[in-house]
Amino acid sequence: MTLSMRKIAYFGLIFLQAGGLSSAWAADPTITQKVISQAGAHQVVVAAEQEAERLHAPCAIAVVDSNGILVAFVKMDDVRAGSPDLAIGKARTSALLQRPSAETESAINGGRQAFITADLMALRGGMPLKVGEQVVGAIGIASLSKENDVTISQAAAAAFAALSNAGPAAH
Repeated sequence: MTLSMRKIAYFGLIFLQAGGLSSAWAADPTITQKVISQAGAHQVVVAAEQEAERLHAPCAIAVVDSNGILVAFVKMDDVRAGSPDLAIGKARTSALLQRPSAETESAINGGRQAFITADLMALRGGMPLKVGEQVVGAIGIASLSKENDVTISQAAAAAFAALSNAGPAAH
């Protein structure tokens, strides 16, 4: 063993004994993250249906968790055949980017072309669902009008925020 190899081995041993590596491994290698429950997704769907009925705007309603996985879905009568896929895509985009899908559409319209190739649905009508500041899921709406899509998704997200910030009901 050469002198330089002995020095490396010696300092490596001192590093290990001093806890250099053990303290790095002591940190928890996982995180805890809240995600929307089936009950929460159902509440979001109900709020969206109520707003859609108020606006006389039948739509497809998709709720995904924070990873973009579908949790709940409703297709109201008189909705176009493509609306279900659009609603799911809008919800997924909103969940993965943690912002309204309208922002993605605006970014593309403003010249940010990279979003086009990102396999995201860059249309208005997706809205994150939050508990406090944490995104736990998202809703996507596809009706006959982008204005209604935004209005319905905002109303459903606001209803969810009000319920989730109020805490669980007392039994």
